[in-house]
Amino acid sequence: MSSFSWPGPVTRPADFSQILAVLRRERPARPTLFEFFLNAPLYRLLAGPDAERAFDNGDLTWEELQVHAYHHAGYDYVTVRGSEFDFPHREQHREKTISLNEGALITDRASFEALPWIDPDACDYSRLDRLARVAPAGMKLIVWGPGGVLENVIRMIGYDHLCFMLADEPALAGDVFDAVGARLLRYYENCLPHPAVGAIISNDDWGFKSQTMLAPDDMRRYVFPWHARIVAAAHAAGKPAILHSCGNLTAVMNDVIDVMKFDAKHSYEDIIQPVEDAYDTYGGRIAILGGIDVDFVCRATPQQIYDRSRAMLARTAQRGSYALGTGNSVPEYVPQANYFAMINAARA
Repeated sequence: MSSFSWPGPVTRPADFSQILAVLRRERPARPTLFEFFLNAPLYRLLAGPDAERAFDNGDLTWEELQVHAYHHAGYDYVTVRGSEFDFPHREQHREKTISLNEGALITDRASFEALPWIDPDACDYSRLDRLARVAPAGMKLIVWGPGGVLENVIRMIGYDHLCFMLADEPALAGDVFDAVGARLLRYYENCLPHPAVGAIISNDDWGFKSQTMLAPDDMRRYVFPWHARIVAAAHAAGKPAILHSCGNLTAVMNDVIDVMKFDAKHSYEDIIQPVEDAYDTYGGRIAILGGIDVDFVCRATPQQIYDRSRAMLARTAQRGSYALGTGNSVPEYVPQANYFAMINAARA
């Protein structure tokens, strides 16, 4: 087969124990893939014509189509939202970037107390049952959230205003973080007991390219305690917790590993720290997921992507604690041949 084209669905059965071995910092029995999310055209292609027709006819939901897509591409899980639970927000303009200040809902204590919060206990988690029925034997669900603690606070307050609030009204800032964190924790607590859920992703971007978005001490005071409780809830249920967080987290990686006790870290950029270096630095203490830089996957040739992916698999073959994937996700502007060059490296 060509290393740069879609070879068709994998023929081996799904086996969640392979990605579970990675999350436990062990060696999987075979090269193992990890991706947070793909894109609509790719989901349709990977799912296959039968699933695509069923979706177009209304016989298959979008989430069910994604189950087929992930399975056919060779993933041993599918990432899903557990329910419609979300936080109050105003829609932001989405063009080439998203403002960190647009659409703020909270400007003072009165606006905070007037916010129409959604109760995670009142949400419908039956999609987990439905997706469990669609998933093939051996495949499990990895649940992600409606953004994380810091992301949702920034979305509701605005980044600039949050920085002022931390200095001028720290009690109010703390109350907002607690209101978000407590509800997010409850969302995960509602998902974790489901037998089809194999792990969770706590997805919360924390950094710019140069540093964390808030001072490390403020992250430790307001953000990290809630993530620690989310991880503890996962571990109490006997399931791993993955951190997906973009940005430069060098100053807080010890917190990620030793304080919050995440089992795996996802999202890497070459401009911050190439995944090869991250693996050498942290791979003995936390599982490393993905990391083939998205910009590289966009700009490099398929052969270069294939070669780097094979080299990363060789680098990690003896020690384990690694699953192959992009540094972040697979948006539509990633050439499909480049994506296939990456995942086919695990099928070679």
